[in-house]
Amino acid sequence: MKTTSWCSSALRPSPFSSRSRPLNLPLPRPTSNHPPSRYPAALTPLPSNLRPHVAAVNRLREWKPYRPHSNLSQDEADTGLDVDDPEAVRVKDLKELAWDESTRSVYGSGLLVYHVFCDARNTPEEERAPISRGVLESFVAAMAGSYSSSAINNYICGIRAWHLLHGLKWEANKTDMELLIRGAQKAAPKTSTKEKRDPFTVDYIVALKSHLDLTLPLDAAVFACLTTAFYATARLGELTVKSLKAFNPMLHVKITDVRESIDRNGLKSKVFRIPVTKVAKNGEDIYWSKQNGESDPEAAFRNHIAVNTPPPDAHLFSYQYGRTRRPLTKKVFLHKISQAAREAGLQPKKGHAIRIGSTLEYLLRGIPFEAMKHKGRWASEAFTRYLTRHAQILAPYMQAVPQDHQTHVLDVPRAPR
Repeated sequence: MKTTSWCSSALRPSPFSSRSRPLNLPLPRPTSNHPPSRYPAALTPLPSNLRPHVAAVNRLREWKPYRPHSNLSQDEADTGLDVDDPEAVRVKDLKELAWDESTRSVYGSGLLVYHVFCDARNTPEEERAPISRGVLESFVAAMAGSYSSSAINNYICGIRAWHLLHGLKWEANKTDMELLIRGAQKAAPKTSTKEKRDPFTVDYIVALKSHLDLTLPLDAAVFACLTTAFYATARLGELTVKSLKAFNPMLHVKITDVRESIDRNGLKSKVFRIPVTKVAKNGEDIYWSKQNGESDPEAAFRNHIAVNTPPPDAHLFSYQYGRTRRPLTKKVFLHKISQAAREAGLQPKKGHAIRIGSTLEYLLRGIPFEAMKHKGRWASEAFTRYLTRHAQILAPYMQAVPQDHQTHVLDVPRAPR
């Protein structure tokens, strides 16, 4: 009987043979050049060659686990550090790319808390990594009552990522960790619970508009960004940049990423291609359609284009600033929105409240839950937690008379038997 090897497909000629593709092409640089912040007074680690003072986002890479001297060269033993060869460096680069910058920052914060904990209990370097079951459980128990269970879980994940990045074994028992996390959830202080985000509404957006001058470059860009984020159910970070120097045409939306879509019934939508998103490295589409009233995103977008005329290679919501052009940063956006809210006598809202408000607005219009999950690109059922706060969303589905709510139910044709 003929047997087939699991890798037998590699024996067949392939049009995409590695002979025609160079190896070891440059990888994107995962390490950020952010300057380190000062350590908090209660979270200052003891000085160590293994843990230089770097930004949180760089700690996974730059903070080294202890290596026994018998396994190191003389140079490595003298410094206590592991001097990597080029291949090992490339492997670490590739591993590090698996985590987004924001995730690496959170993990770096967890590493700081972990090593301050170890310093306080005089844990020897060789017992910090690979971490023992006892040390890990003691660390979780020490955080319980001070940190939320989600923070504790993130910090555990950070220690695990640190082990994996540096090629160390991770042997924590998943069942034990889940049990400890559940206990930490019940012990979490009330102050660790985030306050509920009051969502943006159409009325709130219209009120903000009355305190913006849409003939001014910044105001025009901010209002266009706000209405696009709201009606496209977008994450604010997808439409803004982190800093003035952070704009990258390969990562951020541009005017060339915008197109118009018309369905078979002649209904028009504006589609924005986000080159890279939090969950899709190959990009995703967000979209809106023209609305009635003062919050119409189409009118706001046309006004922004007329006032600012963003070039093809510039940030979509860039604006004129004197003789130069600036990309719209998240900080500037939120500052301008908060300023307009205070002038209108309203409470400023958080950036994430835009996406929450969008989800609620469309659900209140009767859009089916699954359709809204797709539009909002919610990867889980997380968005449904907002339903418990707004009974009116479910009101059409709870009426005693079927015809009162039948128009809200998505009619899916049944296949013939």
